[in-house]
Amino acid sequence: MITVFLGAMAGLLMALHLGAVTLFLRRLQHPRPGTGLIGQPFVTLLRPVCGLDAFDGETLASSFQQDYPGYEVIFCAQSPEDPAAELVARLIAQNPQVPARLLIGHDAITGNPKLNNLWKGWHAARADWVCMTDANLALPRDYLATVVASWGPRTGCVSAPPVGAGPVGLGGHLECAFLNTNQAIVQFGAASLGQGFAQGKTLFFNKPLIESAGGLRRLGRTLAEDVATTKLIRSLGLEVTLTPLPFAQPIGHRRLKQVWDRQLRWSRVRRDGFAPIFLIEPLNGGLIPALCAIGALAGNNLAGPGTLAYVALWYLAEVALARRARWPMGALGLAALILRDLMIPALWAATFLRRGFEWRGTQMRDTRPQAQPAR
Repeated sequence: MITVFLGAMAGLLMALHLGAVTLFLRRLQHPRPGTGLIGQPFVTLLRPVCGLDAFDGETLASSFQQDYPGYEVIFCAQSPEDPAAELVARLIAQNPQVPARLLIGHDAITGNPKLNNLWKGWHAARADWVCMTDANLALPRDYLATVVASWGPRTGCVSAPPVGAGPVGLGGHLECAFLNTNQAIVQFGAASLGQGFAQGKTLFFNKPLIESAGGLRRLGRTLAEDVATTKLIRSLGLEVTLTPLPFAQPIGHRRLKQVWDRQLRWSRVRRDGFAPIFLIEPLNGGLIPALCAIGALAGNNLAGPGTLAYVALWYLAEVALARRARWPMGALGLAALILRDLMIPALWAATFLRRGFEWRGTQMRDTRPQAQPAR
């Protein structure tokens, strides 16, 4: 009886995995959205900066290279001593063709430091349409055009998870293994089934709509604005719409501990934000499905070859998707896929050891509204 159950689980998990891969492959056939519902309104591109990362010169410069008829850029820093402030000022001076400002100041309005940084820019925005975009996202020239055109009749927010590009070493490929053929295909698969989740790298809002629902104060009730956005939009009877395809985040070199810490941080966010879904997260990745296959085939003369065939199919599907999408892969990338899947159950278990996390030097003690510290 147990072997029948394990076999059914292995089959179901493989079907879900191949289904998510197939749904993303279908998206690759239609890389651009159709005719936009809202035309091409004036847009405020809102980018928070906090410290300098290796690729910030490239990613922040992409703000000024948009093939979009009317937009402004507002950069937000908390302190004039922030290392990014000088870079932003220089980029603004080099690109007078795009209206741009650097706003500096700290508004301790919510328990979310990112939203506190963006508060001044949100209220200074000239547009009714605001696109919040993290500083480490590289914006292709059609970024704003794609985000705007993705707004549909039931949309309350347009979002897009990132994919990793340009990894260096095993740590860099491991980061891509989490971002690309795991988290991205899960999020886009859910969106294809009408259950889109917001991701903080890209959040495109109609500002009057969000203001009427409580504004940034409401989004700041939890320490993850993407979780709050998803819940807010659904409470309004609207949907989070994803762009047809994700946008790239340069990765470069990452230490293995950096990858672990980052994934543990966001694992704790998911635990607090979407607890019922988080409970089944160990089933994500190839380890548990492979163990189910081993259990189902135990005692069978074909147990060894059958398990190898199962595992090969699982990872070949990911490798094929990565190559079709032109994401980083190769021998190091394949090794990173296996390491990622070994880490997923360990990350899930470690998530329960304590609440909260550290974000850019700020200790985030709890994401539950009732436990937010006074600011």
